[in-house]
Amino acid sequence: MEDVDAIFKSYDIRGIVPDQMHPEICNRIGGAFAALMSSEDTGLNRILVAHDMRPSAGALVPAFIEGILSRGVDVVSLGLCSTDMLYYASGALNAPGAIFTASHNPAEYNGIKFCRSKAVPIGEESGLYEIREQAVRGHNDRSQLKGKLVEENVLDDFVKHVLTFIDRESLSPLKVVVDVANGMGGLVVPPVFEQLPFQLDLMFGELDGTFPNHPADPLNPQNLVDLQKRVKSTGADIGLAFDGDADRVFLVDERGEALSGSTTTSIVAKNILEREPKASIIHNLICSRSVIDAIEAHGGTAIRSRVGHSFIKDLMAKTDAAFGGEHSGHYYFRDNYRADSGLIAALIILEEISSKQVPLSIIREPYEKYVSTGEVNFRVSDSRQVLDRIIHAYSEFDQDFLDGLTIQAQEWWFNLRPSNTEPLLRLNLEADDDAILDEQLASLYGHLEEFLGAEGERN
Repeated sequence: MEDVDAIFKSYDIRGIVPDQMHPEICNRIGGAFAALMSSEDTGLNRILVAHDMRPSAGALVPAFIEGILSRGVDVVSLGLCSTDMLYYASGALNAPGAIFTASHNPAEYNGIKFCRSKAVPIGEESGLYEIREQAVRGHNDRSQLKGKLVEENVLDDFVKHVLTFIDRESLSPLKVVVDVANGMGGLVVPPVFEQLPFQLDLMFGELDGTFPNHPADPLNPQNLVDLQKRVKSTGADIGLAFDGDADRVFLVDERGEALSGSTTTSIVAKNILEREPKASIIHNLICSRSVIDAIEAHGGTAIRSRVGHSFIKDLMAKTDAAFGGEHSGHYYFRDNYRADSGLIAALIILEEISSKQVPLSIIREPYEKYVSTGEVNFRVSDSRQVLDRIIHAYSEFDQDFLDGLTIQAQEWWFNLRPSNTEPLLRLNLEADDDAILDEQLASLYGHLEEFLGAEGERN
């Protein structure tokens, strides 16, 4: 069988259809997932399976389901779902789950995200490796008793669940533009907003996995342009942009200016701490220092985490943290089975604007004290050699290795870490002002210059 390493990432599976993702490999992966879940839970009786709007799901999902059924495990087909809807179902129904989605990747991709019962994550270090190895070996122990397939729709219950995170009585009749980019937000956003006093202006709401309008990747500023124009031209109070599987959200204020994931994390953290004083809040290590400032200013305990949902969810379980945020637009809630939900985060921001009766452009100001490069990617042949050079060059500063290398100084800091999914080094540098930022960036580029010649490049 072909090498499957290319499609198994750190947190999920992703590949091009049909070259990498095809029915045969999906059938093997389904059987492997059922085998792993059965080995961990001898009482396992069902696995939840969902999918997003990508056309390739029509061939891939049935093959995956057949792999599970062949192991004697029942399947509950949830049909079309956002990823956070699958996590909700896993928590509410207490069953492992899988959703076919490639998130923000282009149309030719598909993939699979997994979780254990109660939305407990599965990643490279917590089961994904075992699924890969079993998929390579294939089905050696098919069950004589085939599992059964049933269908269930959890959309209505999911809508009720996300609405529990806000006080609907405090909401004002805001005008909200939402760009779902033909992704799964088109399924979940309208029924939620039907319950709220907002005027919804839904952009590209038709479910279409070919993404005919623009890619479903709001982390790329180019994909926010349509939303920014609509917000400004209609005089809306806020713009929301969801990615393809609708588990991430990015915000645009009433002026059409985008908020970083760190700013959104700070605003949501403040809201959580007003309800739950002294709560612990998790932030990943590439979030702005403003996140730590906001958490501590409102009486919370800031806890630093590695980048990635499996690490944050595990740390939330260990610390009973109420909330966790990532600069990449993932927001995790203890009362959402510690899973991430862009929709819940968006509702909390809308509650903030309503209850404070202040524009988002004003709400964001206290959380944007610093300047940053954003994420800068370097393609290099030897990440370890680069990191060793930077460790030596910055030996006089505080260093830690929680995730790659972080250097801390009084007026600036940076993190340089290998990508979990690509042969890249990712740099995030933040400083007190533009002059310091430019100075430190130039210094860092000087140390990296020899690695960015024939064998390396800046992305």
